[in-house]
Amino acid sequence: MSIGIIGAGVLGSNIARAFARAKIPAMISNGRGPESLAELVGELGPGIRAATTQDAAKADIVVLAVRWADLKKILGGMPAWNGRIVVDGTNPVEWLEPNSAEAKDPANPLAVFGLKAVDLGGRYSSGVVRDLVPGARLVKAFNHLNVKLLPEPPTSAGPRVLFYSGDDADAKAAVRQIIEKMGFFPIDLGPLDIGGPLASSPFGALAGMTLVKS
Repeated sequence: MSIGIIGAGVLGSNIARAFARAKIPAMISNGRGPESLAELVGELGPGIRAATTQDAAKADIVVLAVRWADLKKILGGMPAWNGRIVVDGTNPVEWLEPNSAEAKDPANPLAVFGLKAVDLGGRYSSGVVRDLVPGARLVKAFNHLNVKLLPEPPTSAGPRVLFYSGDDADAKAAVRQIIEKMGFFPIDLGPLDIGGPLASSPFGALAGMTLVKS
């Protein structure tokens, strides 16, 4: 089963590092083309190869690891999903310019991190993403944990926990197998409408939680 990662920033690159560590072959892409990823894939070894975004999007399982602000533009040019699995690793936040007024706004609890929450008009993020990938089987995963911990699933006390949710049982089972192979302990949060909001940063009840299965 082929895997494509769309996005090679801090999230996408750390997912790729986690895959490389677990010997899970995958493609990784960004908006600047495969040549720009030569250093990263050189670091990760032969199991991870650079690809175009279009090629990564044709994989059996496609991991979305792009900034929220870029999501609609990137997904607007994708091929038909035709029942393929899409893993939503995104969160509805935007990065702020360090010296901007928004970055110093005392009313923004995320300003200290250089972020602000995106107003989704009462919706939750994976509900928005679901509308952008018609025909895909959507699973929410890889988004609640500090991304720097993704390549480090084991601890001295046991494996770290990784949450996932979705509406298609077979799609969730496929993603669960990947999570287990990565070395994490997977916990199914149920349907997307329940698990998505729970694990979504910045304000989901489980967002940012680092739990260990002892």
